[in-house]
Amino acid sequence: MIPKEILKKVKRIEIQTRGIVNDVFSGQYHSVFKGRGMDFSEVREYQYGDDIRTIDWNVSARVGHPYVKVFEEERELTVMLLVDVSSSANFGTFEQMKGELAVELCAVLAFSAIKNNDKVGLIIFTDRIEKYVPPKKGKSHVLRVLRELLYFRPRGIETDIKGVLEYLNRLTRKRAAVFLVSDFISEGYEKALRIANKKHDIVAITIIDPREIAMPGIGLIEFEDAETGETVVIDTSDVSLMNMFASQTEQERLKREKLFKSMNIDFIDIYTNRSYVEPLVKFFRIRAKRLH
Repeated sequence: MIPKEILKKVKRIEIQTRGIVNDVFSGQYHSVFKGRGMDFSEVREYQYGDDIRTIDWNVSARVGHPYVKVFEEERELTVMLLVDVSSSANFGTFEQMKGELAVELCAVLAFSAIKNNDKVGLIIFTDRIEKYVPPKKGKSHVLRVLRELLYFRPRGIETDIKGVLEYLNRLTRKRAAVFLVSDFISEGYEKALRIANKKHDIVAITIIDPREIAMPGIGLIEFEDAETGETVVIDTSDVSLMNMFASQTEQERLKREKLFKSMNIDFIDIYTNRSYVEPLVKFFRIRAKRLH
């Protein structure tokens, strides 16, 4: 049985994100993700001005004059949320842990999807596939997705993006809008990402805490790597060490950004010390402009 505090959190997130969805994202979501696919509907006789590429040569040969295929927009979309719940998701030095922020983001995306009558599915992952929730429609289903994200206790501690993408590729053949939510502390996933992006519409959402980029100079601090358990003492007042740390982090960010751009994958960086609304709105607007 799910504890009352989890149910309260689900309700709080629902109320908190409902206004954002209604006021900001429902229209944006519709323009960006709806009608991306085309379904074959019927054939009809060729009319002057029709695109000759739509001619159905088999039917035309059978009846003796040209017929064309008629397509209609695929109105129903499947949204898949791939959410990293590895130990590093429990890191956060501001109001929220990275994992808590990921849940709110997923709530906004999921409620936007069901508002447009789309299906929502969920894959929770670490260094293994932890949980799969098949895509369904409706508010009660989205609330179940949120309960799973809040209540689930993972067995794995590290992150395997390659593994979850390979699982996605085996799992679903129909094209989906896939939101990959992670801090991307993982390696060797480039090939799996390329394959998945050919089949699906991938959006990479990176959750970042500012202290992963720069540390305040407050002397000696003991850090524990959440995913490996290793501990290390760092002198944050050592300027050269901190500069090296910041440079390495920036290089990793640029490498990730270059990878996404090389595959034409949309990506969003979300920070734990800032509102996620603005970067999401910016993403939707840029994408809508590009698609229309």
